[in-house]
Formats: sequence, C-alpha cells, structure tokens
Amino acid sequence: MKNEPNILLIYTGGTIGMIKDFETGMLRNLDFDKLLDNIPELNLLECNITTKSFEEPIDSSNMNPDYWVDLVTIIEENYQDFDGFVILHGSDTMSYTASAVSFMLENLNKPVIFTGSQLPIGDLRTDAKENLITAIQIASLSENGSPPITEVCLYFEYKLYRANRTTKISAEHFEAFASLNYPPLVISGVNLSINEQSLLKKDNVGKFKVHKELESNILLIKMFPGITKETIKHMFAYPNIKGLVLESYGSGNLTDKDWFIDALKKLIENEIPVVNITQCSGGAVNMGMYSINKKLNKIGVISGKDCTTEAALAKLMFLLGKKIPANNFKTKFETSLRGEME
Repeated sequence: MKNEPNILLIYTGGTIGMIKDFETGMLRNLDFDKLLDNIPELNLLECNITTKSFEEPIDSSNMNPDYWVDLVTIIEENYQDFDGFVILHGSDTMSYTASAVSFMLENLNKPVIFTGSQLPIGDLRTDAKENLITAIQIASLSENGSPPITEVCLYFEYKLYRANRTTKISAEHFEAFASLNYPPLVISGVNLSINEQSLLKKDNVGKFKVHKELESNILLIKMFPGITKETIKHMFAYPNIKGLVLESYGSGNLTDKDWFIDALKKLIENEIPVVNITQCSGGAVNMGMYSINKKLNKIGVISGKDCTTEAALAKLMFLLGKKIPANNFKTKFETSLRGEME
C-alpha cells in the first residue's frame, strides 16, 4: 500500500469560509471545522488532510505584509511534515498575497496552491467545493515519488495558474482570475491535464529558505491623461518613499514632459527604484520601442517587462527588503526570480 501524501490546508479567511446570515443578509465567518463538514467529498481524496486556521480569519481587503509573514511562517514550521500546502484566501487580494509568497519562498520543492471562491461554501450554487477539492487533488499529485508542481500557484474555476502571473478580472463571474501573459499549468476537465512545458524548471535546487523582510513604503501610480505636475510633485515628495511602480500606457509609454522626466530622475538619483509596467491587461513593457522609452531607460527606469501589477509590487517589496545595492537593483529586478516575467 502506497503512502498517502500529507496536505496542510491553511485558512486565512475569505468568502469560501463564510455563511450568509439570513436575518441581516450579511456574510459572517463560519467555524473552520464546520467549513470542512460541508465538503464530505474530501474524504474520497487519496491524501491526509490537516487543517490550520489564522487565529482570527480576515477579510482579504485587510491583507497586508504582516499577514504574509504569518503565512510563510506557518509553511516554514510545517514544511518537513507535509507534501503540499493549500491556502484558502479571499479572492480580492489573492493575487497580491500569492505573488508575494512566491518570492518569499526560495528553493520551493513542494506545491503551494491558493484558492477561494466567489460564493460562500454554504450557498447552493457555490464554486467553493470544486475549487477546494481540485486544489487539494493537484497538491497531492506525485510522479515517481516527487510532486510535478513545485511552485506557488493559484487554482480557480478549472485552471491552475502560476500565482505571480495572475490578476483578478471579475467580481461577478466564477472565472474570476486570468493569466494573460502565461498559459495555465493545469486544466481540470474529465482528467487533470498538466502543461509540462509551462511548469517552472529548476536545476540544482538549494536549501529551502523563507524570506520575511519586506518593504511596504512604496508607491503605485497609474498614469492618466491630464495628470499634473503638482500631483506628481506632491506624491514624489512622500518622505518615506523607498520605491515606485508606474503603470504606464501601452508598451511602457509615459509623458516626456521635462518636469516629469526630471522628477523621475531625481528619485533615481536618490537611489529610489522606479519600475515601469504596462496598465494593459496583457502584453509587456518594451523600453527600446519608442524614443520616450529609450529616454526612460537612459535615466535608469526599470523595465517590469510583462509583470502583473501584483507581481511587480510584491517583487519590489521583496527586493527592497533584501537591501540590494542601488547599482545592482535594476539588473536584479529585470531578472526572472520565480517565473514572474519573460
């Protein structure tokens, strides 16, 4: 008889663990043990499931880097005892958390899969059961005694994605997430179809390491026609700023007005990294395509390439936390660390 894999199910909060109060119509957290009672099908899975919950489950809109540290600490403390980890999380900020965790876990050689739902577990039409059951099933997969998936992923509505390639695209549909710049790792149909070519390739994986230092004093600015010199001056003057992410137009275009370029240049001269990502849903920044891009590249603006906003923010927090020297920061950011960019 083969040994069944051990899976740790971690509940942070979110819609998947809520139930509707029929008197008020409001959603409230359900006891985690009762949540599992709602899915007796879990007993049919060929794995051993252990559960752990945040002491106080949180709404994902309250998620922050302190909770990310709590989450990776749970994984760190249980890493040797489990073959895979499934994390239940509210969908609103799931891509942010999952992206951050992908950077915080170095040399991962086990699956860490985020999932959640659009409807509460007790709802008649809930998507929670399928998401949870399949996420656990994927985390339990083994090929020749080793898991085929050894990265941080996000499972939702029949598809497993690389976590740091995802973004939430719908507050209404069950297909709430998309990975527009990278294909799904697994598609769940009658069978689980693994896209072997898309899995994160690892050579000579070193010792598993958990990083817990993150820098939160960063700004995210979405460019728009009509943004003023005074607005930029005010935001760039934030005294504790440690990094900036700019959501630019198209393939990385920004206004080439002198006052804007000079403001960026001043930040970079003060060793504050500036990352350029596209505000388009898909596609990438190309810092060599237009004259303005070349000007940005010349003053030291970092290309976020095809990073999502969530991954760019998480990567910036992570790299700033590692205290990387300013003269090496651009090169480090523009290098893929966890498959987050091409």
